[in-house]
Amino acid sequence: MPNFDITIAGEINLDLILYGLPVELPLEQELLASGLEVTLGSSSAITAHNLAALGSKVGFITRVGRDQLGEIAVDRLRAMHVDLDRITHSELSQTGLTVLLTHGGPRHILTYPGCMFEMSLAHLDIDYLKSARHFHLSSYFLHRALLPEMASLFKELKQAGLTISLDTNDDPADQWGDGIAGVLPYVDVLMPNEREACKLAGTEDFKKAVESLLKDIPLLVVKRGANGATAFTTEEEVSVKAIPVEVVDPVGAGDSFNAGFLHKWTQSKPLVECLAYGNLAAACSTTKPGGTEAFRNAPYWKAFFAAHAAR
Repeated sequence: MPNFDITIAGEINLDLILYGLPVELPLEQELLASGLEVTLGSSSAITAHNLAALGSKVGFITRVGRDQLGEIAVDRLRAMHVDLDRITHSELSQTGLTVLLTHGGPRHILTYPGCMFEMSLAHLDIDYLKSARHFHLSSYFLHRALLPEMASLFKELKQAGLTISLDTNDDPADQWGDGIAGVLPYVDVLMPNEREACKLAGTEDFKKAVESLLKDIPLLVVKRGANGATAFTTEEEVSVKAIPVEVVDPVGAGDSFNAGFLHKWTQSKPLVECLAYGNLAAACSTTKPGGTEAFRNAPYWKAFFAAHAAR
């Protein structure tokens, strides 16, 4: 039997979130924020953390620097009993950091990648990754050292019998290439938002993007913000509505959705149930700062799920 429900290889960093800043940021002027939070960041780590909080058994491989940022981030995952036996440490780079400047709407997002750019196939214990039923990867375009080997990694995991999910997240270079065409045929579940789906398909028409992506993957799960989420296959389209909540912070909502959806999908639950659970996780995440704070308090998120599950 597999050791884990899900293994993840990915990036890790902290998020430093400043609230209440103006949209325009003039130079050489001290600007005062109305609030500050330091939370676990990065799509991969948020997904791993929240999957473990929901009850999935998660193994996570990442690369961190020998610094306090890395120690804090890793401690947050250990607190959720994410297995970290195969993480590696960089002697050259610091752990990454993302600074998010929020303005009550659109955000400025500034990232120092640090050693997330270093992790290559040589840093991954493939047998460890294989010791699960499912493998997930986020932030595809940030894995600079791994990108040339990504297709071979996915192929080997697929041949070992694992199912695979992928959330590419944004491409900072806005090129949307880097070998992604050779990776998609090994993906069982692709999990973009609407913009990312269109970018990956090379079209501004969302319907055409769905048709194009379904030529390569069996299941496309699209996060649609206030419009909920929709799962597409060549045979069906299943949608669920978003859960209305008073949003404190949307950071990490998409990663939390991934965690909720995959927690149910790896249990072979119906698509509508997987989508609904993903929506619950995403909505719950937005009620606290950052992507993981809501899930650090088990009584809180369980009460939220119980109160909103039937809606």
